[in-house]
Amino acid sequence: MRVKLIILFFVIVWAVLLIRLYHISIKSNYYYEKLAKENIERKSYLKPVRGEIYDRNGKYLAVNKIGFSLSIAPHLSVRKGELDRVISFIHSYLPDINTTVMRKVYRKQSSAYNHEYIKVIDFIPYDRMMKLYPRIVAESKIHIDTETKRYYPYGKYAAHIVGYVGRSNRKENAKDKVVDKVGRIGKSGLELYYNRLLEGELGYVISKVNARNKALEVLERKEPISNRSLTTNLDMDLQKYIYDLLGKRAGVVIVMKTTGEILAAVSNPSFDPNLFVGGISVKDWKALQNNLGHPFTNKLINAVYPPGSVIKPGVALAASRFGHGVLDQHEFCKGYITIDKSKHKFRCWKKWGHGDTGLRKSIRESCDVYYYNKSLKVGIDRIAKTLRQIGLGVKTGIDLPREYRGIIPDKAWKRKRYHKPWYKGETVIAAIGQGYDNITPMQIARYTAFLATGWLPVPTLAKSIDGEKVTPKRVRIRFNPVHFSTIRQGMIDVCNDRRGTAYKALHNLPIKVAGKTGTAQVVSIPQDIKKRAKENELAYFKKSHAWLTTYAPARHPEYVVTVLIEHGGHGGSAGGPIAAKIYRYLYYNGYFKKHPLEEVRKELEAAKAKRAEQEAKKRGKPAPAVKVPKRSAPDEKPSGHL
Repeated sequence: MRVKLIILFFVIVWAVLLIRLYHISIKSNYYYEKLAKENIERKSYLKPVRGEIYDRNGKYLAVNKIGFSLSIAPHLSVRKGELDRVISFIHSYLPDINTTVMRKVYRKQSSAYNHEYIKVIDFIPYDRMMKLYPRIVAESKIHIDTETKRYYPYGKYAAHIVGYVGRSNRKENAKDKVVDKVGRIGKSGLELYYNRLLEGELGYVISKVNARNKALEVLERKEPISNRSLTTNLDMDLQKYIYDLLGKRAGVVIVMKTTGEILAAVSNPSFDPNLFVGGISVKDWKALQNNLGHPFTNKLINAVYPPGSVIKPGVALAASRFGHGVLDQHEFCKGYITIDKSKHKFRCWKKWGHGDTGLRKSIRESCDVYYYNKSLKVGIDRIAKTLRQIGLGVKTGIDLPREYRGIIPDKAWKRKRYHKPWYKGETVIAAIGQGYDNITPMQIARYTAFLATGWLPVPTLAKSIDGEKVTPKRVRIRFNPVHFSTIRQGMIDVCNDRRGTAYKALHNLPIKVAGKTGTAQVVSIPQDIKKRAKENELAYFKKSHAWLTTYAPARHPEYVVTVLIEHGGHGGSAGGPIAAKIYRYLYYNGYFKKHPLEEVRKELEAAKAKRAEQEAKKRGKPAPAVKVPKRSAPDEKPSGHL
């Protein structure tokens, strides 16, 4: 028995030795071979230069400032004072540099296995470094490398679109080798969405080194792939004009071609992205966080609002698919409706009602009762299905990160979210863009482009990517052409008929505009209040959000202008003057090339003459001659134009 145990012991010992020998000589061969190779070869990475971002006219939106970084040789002794001597040397020429931080960064990265220089200063401006270069380069323990720093010339004017670059974290470094070596990554906007394109690809140099890690010869070199640029559809002159036009008013303005190309997209208030490039201070960050206007939020795609009456054309299209002539039937508006045996009144915005109302009139005068009745006949599920199909409550697909979906509710949505049944009263509220309805301004701009053309586009910021042109995408969605035509005529009336809700601001433009206003309540009105308070009498945060979404020219749509003023009151009065100024800007800057000013002037003259004739007939008097003042030529700028 003892012999067997001794034999078993020897077998186990020899088995362990053989397994260990196999592991060291064969399985670990690659590891030790690589380790040995690193002792005679050094691979240094060449960082690519980040690509720049331009507007459609070649103006810089994001550029690289040239400068330098400083790195210290590895393995410097702390006990012998080698590290302190080098840091003191740097501090003597750059007295504003924090030596404590430099020492902390060095110790964190220094190890026996690290043979690369350790970066302790990220960026020194070119002009400053040029004066110090001859002195610092003489110190053998310091390595000077070229460096770039992101800069945004337009600052706050395009912050939510362009975004910004910031320091990368461990998680981001692990995902991207370029980010790991560069130490910077796009954090928001186009900088994040197109980060892989803009960052380029690493290059490298493999050098033969001696025992002291000194390069003897270059064995291999690969140049980095740099300057992959991005050209956008943005017109920065227009973008800046709109931002200044909004002033202190919080809100959103989007100018988009009906094909989906975005010419301007302003989220106000904004912030300066240059604050984040080198790391934002605690003071600046708290100022952004405490601002009630939420300047850091991209309200274009990351904020949701009740759409109010701008949703009504979409609800009408849902009714047009229901059949049985539902949309062709007129509704009588007496100022409110009740449902079944309930005494609760769902009121129209017009206290005394709109009387007999058809589809065109319901759009023009924004009759709530008309859509209350239609929604009860069609049902919330059919309405929600159509609204999502035409771009509401779904992501637009815009080339910006973290886009919100929003909410267009139906019975299944409420059951899943609240575990409660759906009620008829919720249907009528949803039909006028209130209740659970919540969408983004970008969805409304896209939906408006669909109402204008019958094509649902994907909003697109990129015009060309690394020299390759981007073609915007859009899909055709068909509805009853008669109903569609009537809806569009109602939207033309909104801006051009005296009874239209945006007539005052938009009827006298050099181009005919169609649109829809919306007043989205943020607080409910109790049933016992018979007379509503006027918007200008309410406290700021109790005022309704003001919507106005438009397209032009009315007959041959080319552009969409969507305006949202937070707590602005009525859509026509708050958004109308802004939209009017934008259309004048577009017109006098040559955007409507297919519609010469002289033709529009004649059209306006004929329209005014016709209205004067109709009014004269009512009074029984001959029509007076209508004089239309001659406008400036298209290449001239109107007074007050920037």
